[in-house]
Amino acid sequence: MPDWVWEQTELETLVLAENDLTEVSKQIGRLKKLRMLDLGHNQLVQVSESFGDLDGLTDFLYLHDNRLAWLPPALGKLTKLRYLNISENWFEEFPECVCRMSNLIELRITDNHLSAIPNFIGNLPRLRELHLRNNQLTSLPETIGMLEELRLLDLRGNPLTDLPEAIATLPRLEKLDLRWVTTLKPPAWIATLEARGCVVYR
Repeated sequence: MPDWVWEQTELETLVLAENDLTEVSKQIGRLKKLRMLDLGHNQLVQVSESFGDLDGLTDFLYLHDNRLAWLPPALGKLTKLRYLNISENWFEEFPECVCRMSNLIELRITDNHLSAIPNFIGNLPRLRELHLRNNQLTSLPETIGMLEELRLLDLRGNPLTDLPEAIATLPRLEKLDLRWVTTLKPPAWIATLEARGCVVYR
């Protein structure tokens, strides 16, 4: 990236998608007025701690379709961010910093290698959409029941063997997607969800 980009400190939107980038300068932290950052469809293997300095980031952060296996703890400082897409990467563990992004409304972490979701997922009280398609999940934590604003839970293509009954208590859940899940015996409480109008795809 040319250095002059980091001098544009009034920028609110920066789209760097599809550039085969392998790294992004630490100077990106100077762009404190950014509201939307798109780094999708690159070759990034890491992002720097300076991303945590983008405290104006409110609208979107796209990091999908890269080679990321880890996110720095500093990203947990992005507490105003509403939309995060880290799909199509190499995550084997759920990035803990994400659970500190307390204003997230939509989280996409599909097509990775996650085998578990941490209890900290319950720390995202405003989350409305949680997309976990095509991972290696066999279950979810009971704390999923703390996501009282959740409307959509996408679990397609996971080797699920168990789901917590806490899902049935989610007051605003409208869609539960279990398509391409062949390992799960449907829990009895699914009928409760459907009876109240939640659409369950299976």
